[in-house]
Amino acid sequence: MKRGTVLSVDDDQNLQTVIRQYLEDEGYNILSAGNVSTALDKTNGGTLDAILLDLVLPDGEGLTLIPQFRAKTNAPIIVISGKSDTTEKIVCLEMGADDYMTKPFEMRELAARIKAVMRRSQPAAQNNAANANETPEKIIFGDGWVLDRTQYQLYDPGNNFAALTTGEFKLLEALILSSNRALSRERLFDLTRDGEYDVYDRAIDIQIARLRKKLNDEDGQMIKTIRGVGYMFSGDVQK
Repeated sequence: MKRGTVLSVDDDQNLQTVIRQYLEDEGYNILSAGNVSTALDKTNGGTLDAILLDLVLPDGEGLTLIPQFRAKTNAPIIVISGKSDTTEKIVCLEMGADDYMTKPFEMRELAARIKAVMRRSQPAAQNNAANANETPEKIIFGDGWVLDRTQYQLYDPGNNFAALTTGEFKLLEALILSSNRALSRERLFDLTRDGEYDVYDRAIDIQIARLRKKLNDEDGQMIKTIRGVGYMFSGDVQK
C-alpha cells in the first residue's frame, strides 16, 4: 500500500539512490529531480504529498523553488541542506518551507519527518473524525474571508485563492477555532507541529507575521499579540 508520492530534489545522485531505496521500502512513490527545471516539471499534472528540497542545485538556488512550488501545490516542503545556520533556517520558513533538515541525517529521521508533515497537511476533518460534525467545513471570518477546511485553502473576500503553507493553515485554523481566547506559543506549537517546543523556536512568530500579511492585518487587529502569553484571534467568526 502506497503511503504517498514524494518529490526528492537533489543533484547528489548517490543520496537520491539511498532516499529512493529507503522510502520505496517504506511504501512511498518517489519522484526524483536533479535540477530546478526538472523539479518544476515534476510538479505539473501530478499529486504530490511531500517535497524534499536541497538548496544547492546546478541551474539555480533551491530557495527560489519554494514560492514556485507553493504556486503549484500545497504539498509540505522539507528543506534538506548541508548548512546548519539559523538564519538560513528562518529564511526557509519565511519563504514557505514546512521543515528543515541538516545533512548528514539518518533515513529513519527523514521518514519520520515526512510522516509528520504529511499528517499536519491533512484536512482537519480527516485528522479528527470525532469532531467532523461539530465544526463546519467552511468558516467565514473578518470581512468575508473563507477558510475551507475540506480543501485546506483560504479565500479572500473577493473569492480569490490566498495561498497558505500547511503550517500557516493549521495555525490560522487553531486560532479561529479558539477565537477570543489567548493561546500560548507552546499551545499553538502543540496544535500545529510535531515535536518538543523550544523557547528559542521562532516558527510560530514567523508564521503569524506571514498570516498577518496575507490577511492584510499588519496592525495586528485580527490576530492580536497577547504580551507574555502568545496570540489571540479577535476577528468576527461565523461557524
